[in-house]
Amino acid sequence: MASVHDFGRRKFPRGEVLLSSGRRNWSGMAAEVRNHPAGEIPPPVPQQMEITLALSGSPTGRVERRGNGEWQDTPARPGTLWLCPIGVVEESIRITEDLSSILHIFIGHEVFKEVSRTVSRAVSPESIAYRAGIDDEFVRQVGYRISAELEEETCVGGLLVDSLSSAMAAHLVATYSGALLQDRENPRIDQVRMRRVVDYINDNLDADISLADLSEIACLSHHHFARAFRSAVGVPPHRFISTLRLKRAQDLLAHTQANLADIAFACRFSSQSTFTRAFRRHMGLSPGEYRRKAGR
Repeated sequence: MASVHDFGRRKFPRGEVLLSSGRRNWSGMAAEVRNHPAGEIPPPVPQQMEITLALSGSPTGRVERRGNGEWQDTPARPGTLWLCPIGVVEESIRITEDLSSILHIFIGHEVFKEVSRTVSRAVSPESIAYRAGIDDEFVRQVGYRISAELEEETCVGGLLVDSLSSAMAAHLVATYSGALLQDRENPRIDQVRMRRVVDYINDNLDADISLADLSEIACLSHHHFARAFRSAVGVPPHRFISTLRLKRAQDLLAHTQANLADIAFACRFSSQSTFTRAFRRHMGLSPGEYRRKAGR
């Protein structure tokens, strides 16, 4: 998604980048958090769906923008959302006061193509409305989860983003384009295919596992697979894999002398500190404390 980050640099040349997915192994979606100074923003034509969420924003600042002939003047308080679909020509964008911690999420064409294949009809991101100040808790919570992943990378971040990008694209089309997405059938995954998926996960816990890999093994589209897996197992794929990796970490801590950095890498954490925080959240004690209790 390098081109998406190039777009962010072109659109926001004065915006300070605080967090970015540029070095993450994400597909379908990219994101960045910026501080924006007051003033005019040069408005290029987007080549991807842009969702903006004010994480901190400003108690009195506003964003004034005009696109598709529509004028919008929106308070930039925390939780405020903006949508800018692919192809919208924004004639002007003006920020009245400095804004802090603004999340920008970019979703590419390929995600909407996948949604089209899932529902067997053409789904156009260009049909999504140009909106500001929407009250959409689903979009807001996905934004907060993406922001948390940017701030602290998890061992299943890429898989999580795969799932969220498809869910977000389907939600935007269903809610803001008038094209109601109704699956023609309730997707299910039989025991044989589920066993193949689980075996693959267990055999590749020390490697990157993508939603595309799992969907192909299950012979389902990305969107159908994520829903069918959650229906069968009770948790989404990324959470299932995260739990297995943490269980593997417990086994390595209890039965080997491997150092914490090696265990973190083997369980696909980006650093020892990230692994330590995740392990403490999961177990209620640090990896070192767990190892001492296990007698290693």
